[in-house]
Amino acid sequence: MAERQTNGVQSVQRALALLERVAEAQCGARLTDLARDAGLAASTVHRLLTTLEQSGFVHADAASGRWHVGQRAFAVGAAYTKQRSFVAPALPFLRRLRDATRETANLGVIEDGEVVTLSQVESREIMRAISPPGGRVPVMCSGMGKAILATWEDAAIDRAIERHGLRALTKRSLTSPEAVHAEIANIRQRGYALDDEEFVIGLRCVAAVVWGPAGEPACAISVSGLAARMTPEKVIQTGTTVQRLAAELTEVLGGKPPESS
Repeated sequence: MAERQTNGVQSVQRALALLERVAEAQCGARLTDLARDAGLAASTVHRLLTTLEQSGFVHADAASGRWHVGQRAFAVGAAYTKQRSFVAPALPFLRRLRDATRETANLGVIEDGEVVTLSQVESREIMRAISPPGGRVPVMCSGMGKAILATWEDAAIDRAIERHGLRALTKRSLTSPEAVHAEIANIRQRGYALDDEEFVIGLRCVAAVVWGPAGEPACAISVSGLAARMTPEKVIQTGTTVQRLAAELTEVLGGKPPESS
């Protein structure tokens, strides 16, 4: 019995891992590539994919033989954003943010030590920054993560660092509690957060927090773009714009900063 339960859990884990890999393949994924990446036999992968297909989570294109995400997976993912009541109202603000800055606008939340991008409006520039919805980034390597973290008490920030650590993604990432607290102090003073090539070298992100009705940080919105375009002058201008639109979205959501309570 215990053995069957273990195998069952393992099958679920493998199936979900395959679903993630299929989702990451924008043009569809080949069975052989999925088997190689997963370290599984092609027959095992085919059996798991067929099971997912029967439930509508993936489907195979008969012409190319590639596997794609199915409608059911989309429905489940959409349910996640529906539970975040701010996602739909935020979309017009993201469009305004994109149009005002000509860069990609994002909306995200903190979840288990990482920032999850929930919604995005892409820049119309040929060279643009894109971290697709569903993508996850360590909190301290993200402008949105820093913006939300700056609303926390210092003791809560220390607990988060102790639990999740400080993972460096580039040579500019913050790697010590002292550096984090110095950065948080700067964010609190100027009112917006900056990811200065800490997630990806060559990209900068400017973010501000959006408040919920209970005076809690509901989410954050940001602008991300190539560092060559996001000059120090543009960062300051963008910071002002992001703050203003974050405040307007806060008002639409019926939110209020703690000091307004």
